Amino acid sequence: MISLSSSRTRRALMACALLAFGTLSHAQQVFRVTAIPDESPTELARKAGPLVKYLESKLGMKVEYTPVTDYAAAVETLVNRKVDMAWFGGFTFVQSSVRSGGKTIPIVQRAEDEKFRSVFITTDPAIQTLADLKGKDVSFGSQSSTSGHLMPRSFLLEAGVNPDKDFRRVAFSGAHDATIAAVASGKVQAGALNISVWEKFVADKKVDTSKVRAFYTTPPYYDYNWTVHADMPAATREKLTAALLALDPATPEGAEILKLQRASKFVPSKAENYKGIEAAAKNAGLL
Repeated sequence: MISLSSSRTRRALMACALLAFGTLSHAQQVFRVTAIPDESPTELARKAGPLVKYLESKLGMKVEYTPVTDYAAAVETLVNRKVDMAWFGGFTFVQSSVRSGGKTIPIVQRAEDEKFRSVFITTDPAIQTLADLKGKDVSFGSQSSTSGHLMPRSFLLEAGVNPDKDFRRVAFSGAHDATIAAVASGKVQAGALNISVWEKFVADKKVDTSKVRAFYTTPPYYDYNWTVHADMPAATREKLTAALLALDPATPEGAEILKLQRASKFVPSKAENYKGIEAAAKNAGLL
């Protein structure tokens, strides 16, 4: 004979299980995307909008863009599976791989990311080479930025310039557009940033090139990618990868998304592409 109390307990447990299942099922119907905050929050949200809408149609579920406060938060949200996909720079991908024990996977990158570059900019006519930065105030972007810190630092060290010893002051603006603003306003004599942000500012006439100029462009390296967690179901990963690779500049939808992402197209990516970034990070003492 089952007692009234045990019957109630079983019903309560069943109700809790159903509630938990319902919550989980609901959670699984939302695909969350984030991105390192290498530009202003409004610009990142503007870039994400059309892509979110496109992915909803391809994945058959609600897609949400989840902003984060800094680069470290972007890494942690993917490693801890608080989001399903993250837009990383090469260095943040490497950090996520280390933090997760190799459980983050880059699925696609822009064709441009196979040969990405950084630029150094200045308003000082006397600055013509990297060596001329000695004794100056110089800004990088975020400390975890590939194109705004790690790779510029790496090329400086190769040129015999140690930022920590040779610069009068090392500043970190937090984002590429903020680095441009810091140089333009005279807060620093020079800065290093992502070449695509610089070129967009120049094309949109958001920077006075009669005052601010690029004086050094780095050699190419692999950079940004879309990364997922290895625990993502294979079918979802395949569908997601196919959707990103299918973006076509010949279609209105594809053209809009690719322009916002500053991409000609997306191409497959792999972890091995970022071994050079990992080596540079270790050499610079940043990993």
